[in-house]
Amino acid sequence: MEVKGNHLTQETSPYLLQHAHNPVDWYPWGPDALQKARNENKPILVSIGYAACHWCHVMERESFEDEGTASIMNEHFVNIKIDREERPDLDHIYMDAVQAMTGSGGWPLNVFLTPEGKPFYGGTYFPPTRAFNRPSWKEILLSIAEAYKERRPELIQQAENLTNHLLQSNQFGIGPQSVSGKFDPAVLGEVYVNLMKNADQQEGGFGRAPKFPQTFSIQWLLRHYHYTKSEGALDQALLSLDKMIQGGIYDQIGGGFARYATDNEWLAPHFEKMLYDNALLLMTISEAYQLTGKENYKEIIDETMAFVQRELMSPGHGFYCALDADSEGEEGKFYVWSKEEVEEVLGGEAGLISDYFDISLKGNWEGNNILRVRMPLEEFAKKNGIEPEQFRMKIQWAKERLMGARSKRERPLLDDKMLLGWNALMNVACSKAFMATGKKEYLDLAIQNMEFIRNSFKNQEDAGWYHSYKNGKAKYPAFLDDFAFLVQALIHLQEITGNAHYLETAKELTEYVIAHFSEEDGPFFYYTHNAQKDIIVRKKEIYDGATPSGNAVMANNLFYLSVVFDIREWKTRSMEMVSSLEQVIQKYPGSFGIWASLLQAFSVDVPEIVITGKKINDLRNQFLYIFIPHRIFQSTEITNPTFPLLEGKPIADQPLIFLCKNYACERPADSLSAFIRLMGTT
Repeated sequence: MEVKGNHLTQETSPYLLQHAHNPVDWYPWGPDALQKARNENKPILVSIGYAACHWCHVMERESFEDEGTASIMNEHFVNIKIDREERPDLDHIYMDAVQAMTGSGGWPLNVFLTPEGKPFYGGTYFPPTRAFNRPSWKEILLSIAEAYKERRPELIQQAENLTNHLLQSNQFGIGPQSVSGKFDPAVLGEVYVNLMKNADQQEGGFGRAPKFPQTFSIQWLLRHYHYTKSEGALDQALLSLDKMIQGGIYDQIGGGFARYATDNEWLAPHFEKMLYDNALLLMTISEAYQLTGKENYKEIIDETMAFVQRELMSPGHGFYCALDADSEGEEGKFYVWSKEEVEEVLGGEAGLISDYFDISLKGNWEGNNILRVRMPLEEFAKKNGIEPEQFRMKIQWAKERLMGARSKRERPLLDDKMLLGWNALMNVACSKAFMATGKKEYLDLAIQNMEFIRNSFKNQEDAGWYHSYKNGKAKYPAFLDDFAFLVQALIHLQEITGNAHYLETAKELTEYVIAHFSEEDGPFFYYTHNAQKDIIVRKKEIYDGATPSGNAVMANNLFYLSVVFDIREWKTRSMEMVSSLEQVIQKYPGSFGIWASLLQAFSVDVPEIVITGKKINDLRNQFLYIFIPHRIFQSTEITNPTFPLLEGKPIADQPLIFLCKNYACERPADSLSAFIRLMGTT
């Protein structure tokens, strides 16, 4: 039965709809809720989470579904529910506020605001009764309500101080810009040293549990090895990828990666599967495959692409957000196995397969088994006297049987909204997977997804773009990350297709970002559009977090497009952005991985490469497989004077490949091997 007064029933977010029948009088963020708070002079409680969030579900069951708790919330507060994926701008602001107040953050995020939307108190998960050295949620509610009545001026002043702190923190880490515009390659050595200080050289990754993939750091190490031949960099990058691929964070049966591991060995994941994690890991593993030619990486690319298409793709080639960690009220239940279940499915083959996947009677996690690989396949096969190829076929058969059995279980919830930025990241992943494997289906998927993006997220009437899409409805003006990732996707798409229209669109979007997101007196960009009025602070996000910093990606885009279109001020702006962060990139590379890669680009000679000819697909695909971390690349089958790099290039029957610098080109090579020799001598 629908709860009267809950205002979430018409929302499209799966997370908000999960709360639509709570006895709490939830509102979505918007003018109605904000005006109600002002009219009634009540504090606002903002509760932020997302559909795949385990502790969000826990707090809902314990507190938000409880009638007694709901009555306290409804009496004393205007209650607002926010999906952090739909409104990352609000999540950033209030997460920063809670971190400033408490020193930590996470989801669910519960923040108390003045009627003007300014935060004065907050935290994350609160239990229903005192536990974990935390007060109960009811105690928090009643004490805040009393404080607001008895000490309102004090709380309002606290909110003003905190809001001012948020404004000032916009400048944190930003230093003076380099006057010369030159970058010292020695700085990259310091980046390497500081990154490796935090490297786990036994189990891979960086830091201690919980362990996140940190793909930006791995990608930087792969590229550092390319330029310096530092074996330590390559070893740490590949160790990190191999340990994740062998661990429980990777779904050994169905492919795809969970969000993070709760232990140092990558065994026990937090079982939610996010689109962006899989996109970023696909990008990095594609580069690892190009660099090493290690066939296992190609298998993981194919398995993860298959997972994304099977479980996170719409019929129209859009990509959904996430799969929940929970099913049947238990985290991970969909993914774990008992030894008896495996024996029932695999019969006489269960013994060997169980040994390979670390399956035992006692289990390796809470009495159950998370499948993981303790020994590489070739080594395991040799130890057990089996031909590796024969054992590989046996493993494939077992995976298919277990997958069939698992498909009969109750599935985790699908968060079926779609986000512009995350779709763009997956689009880049499709392009990179095509570059690495040459599989045309990945190229076709990138093209089809870009069509979906254009048709679904773009307002066809006013040419504006939206952040979120579901059930034929696009919502919320696009944020900086959306535009930055979309421009990046268009750049990659033109590389794999040769279609110059993608570059023209990338240029138009970049001009739009410069016009509407630029800070007033510096080279960086705000997270929100200059017309957006429902936030207390326009933040500048410069850290690389779970997803890349929009500023970092825009700095890369500006550099690339500055060469393609010969727009010098775009390159200058990109260099100013990097140079003003050079010190923090050097000191804290784990938080500035995308920036560190751009610093790397500015410290080496970035080649400009062009392929021309009447039939260039084969040569282009061969070229794309080569690992050249930083390069500008265009290809064309027609004369095209629009682009400086293409101007004057002949279109011959025999494809030609040009190596250029500052638009001045070497004598063209007529084969890939000749081009590689040319690269080696310049």
